[in-house]
Amino acid sequence: MAVVVSPQCFFQIILLISLFQFSLATRRLNELVQDQSQLLHYHNGPLLYGKISVNLIWYGQFKPSQKAIITDFITSLSSPMAQSNQPSVATWWKTTEKYYHLSSKKSKSSSFSLSLGKQILDENYSLGKSLTSKHLVELSSKGDQKNTINVVLTSADVAVEGFCMNRCGTHGSSSVGHVKGKNYKFAYIWVGNSETQCPGLCAWPFHQPIYGPQSPPLIAPNNDVGLDGMVINLASLFAGTATNPFGNGYFQGPAESPLEAASACPGVYAKGAYPGYAGNLLVDSTTGASYNAHGNNGRKYLLPALYDPSTLSCSTLV
Repeated sequence: MAVVVSPQCFFQIILLISLFQFSLATRRLNELVQDQSQLLHYHNGPLLYGKISVNLIWYGQFKPSQKAIITDFITSLSSPMAQSNQPSVATWWKTTEKYYHLSSKKSKSSSFSLSLGKQILDENYSLGKSLTSKHLVELSSKGDQKNTINVVLTSADVAVEGFCMNRCGTHGSSSVGHVKGKNYKFAYIWVGNSETQCPGLCAWPFHQPIYGPQSPPLIAPNNDVGLDGMVINLASLFAGTATNPFGNGYFQGPAESPLEAASACPGVYAKGAYPGYAGNLLVDSTTGASYNAHGNNGRKYLLPALYDPSTLSCSTLV
C-alpha cells in the first residue's frame, strides 16, 4: 500500500511537510529521497492496460459543486478537448504512458485510458465517522472490481486512520473482489478532504503551511481549498496507481513505503520550485488563482510534477 511524499536530503526540516502532501504512497515523515537521478526501478509486476473505469465512492457529505470538481478532473485525464487548451490535464497524464513503453511485459494492446465510471453515495456514514484502513478497503470493494480503479473520497468531517499524521491519501490493491467465481485483485485509492483537519499539510500551497517558510497561501483555482487539495493528492495517487498498481511495478525503495512517479518530486508544481515555493505557476487574471493545467468545462487545476523516465527528471507543465 502506498501514501505520501519524501524530500531531498537537504532541507530536511522544511520537507517534512512534503512527506504529508506530495507523495501519496505510504511513507514515513523521517524518510528522505536517496537519489532522484536514478530511474524508478521496474519490479516486473503487471500494470493496468486497456480501458479502465474510475468508480467514485463518496463517503459523507459533498456538495454538488465539490463533486463536479473531481468528476471534471477525471474526465479531463483522457479528454481530447482538454489537449487543445495547453497546458492540459491530459498532457500531464501522458507522462505516465512513458512507463508503459519501458515495460518488458507490455501486452499486445499497451494503451491505457481512464474514464468516469459509477458513482456510489454513502451520505449516511455507514461505517461511522472514524475509519480504519480496513474500512477503506471495505468501502472500495463497493465498486466493480474488473478493469477499474475504485476511489474512496471522504468528506471533511470524517477521520481516517493516519490521516494528517502520516498521509493525505493512499493507494493499494485488494483481492476481496470476485469475478466469475475467481478471486480478482483490483486497485483502489483513498483521498480525504483536509479542509478542517489539516489543510496546512494536505492542501498546501492553498493554505498556510504548518511547518517551514510561512509564505502566503495561493488562491485555489476552483475556490475550494479542501477539494483543490484533494485533486493534488488524487492526481499523485492516480500516477502511483498507473505505474505501480499492485506493489510490484515502478518504484524505488521498500515496497511498503515506495517512492513513486509523483512522490519522487515532492512540492514541485512548476519550474523554479524550491522547498516552500511551488514554482512559477500560471495565474488567472480574473480570480488571481494559481494553476498549471486546463481541464474540461473551463476548469483549472494544480497538478504535481511527475518523474519523467525519459529525461530522468521531474517534469512540469509550466
